[in-house]
Amino acid sequence: MEKVYQGKTKNVYKLENGNFLLEFKDDCTGKDGVFDPGENTVGLKIEGIGKANLKMSVHFFEILNNRGLKTHYISADLDKGTMEVVPAKPFGKGLEVICRFKAVGSFYRRYNEYITEGADLPAYVETTFKNDALGDPLVTKDGLVDLGVMTAAQYESMKERTQEISTIVRDVLKEKGLDLYDIKFEFGIDKNDEVILIDEIASGNMRVYRDGVIVDPMELTKIFLGE
Repeated sequence: MEKVYQGKTKNVYKLENGNFLLEFKDDCTGKDGVFDPGENTVGLKIEGIGKANLKMSVHFFEILNNRGLKTHYISADLDKGTMEVVPAKPFGKGLEVICRFKAVGSFYRRYNEYITEGADLPAYVETTFKNDALGDPLVTKDGLVDLGVMTAAQYESMKERTQEISTIVRDVLKEKGLDLYDIKFEFGIDKNDEVILIDEIASGNMRVYRDGVIVDPMELTKIFLGE
């Protein structure tokens, strides 16, 4: 296999059949050894979190596929910690899409003059460029269109899918007594120029609370999978 990308939490390989293989790692984003899905650097390593994230991702991808929401997911090898996916072209040099149900983290730090911490948000969507050196800068819809990263129609499709998928994830977690505060996704364009969900849907990419207390990624996965 040819390694085509080495990321913070996973590596990407090109397969002979034209598809790609994602290898999930035990690295998590955070700062000073504390997990934070909003951070743009690897802050800690949690043994076993890579395979746990894969298992959780597979669960959600299968739910979405069964509901007719297209993703890049094909299959997974849970023992090896890998997922086979269809080819998809990412937007620009990497774009993260965050959906927020609560005013916490970087959102609250930016806008605390206007909102109280933990206040409800209506599936608020924001986008950031993946760029460690610049601190993953925020970018608006107009910015994405004017910079040639995507069309206005692609943005609206991405936003709609983000809110729909986030609501599904929130409702599934709610059934287990868990509250989703925010979650981040990545999207790309498939061979038919359709906007589809790529990357993962896992504990390392979401901020979840139970009874008002944040749940760490490994514990979240154990609770979610009933282990």
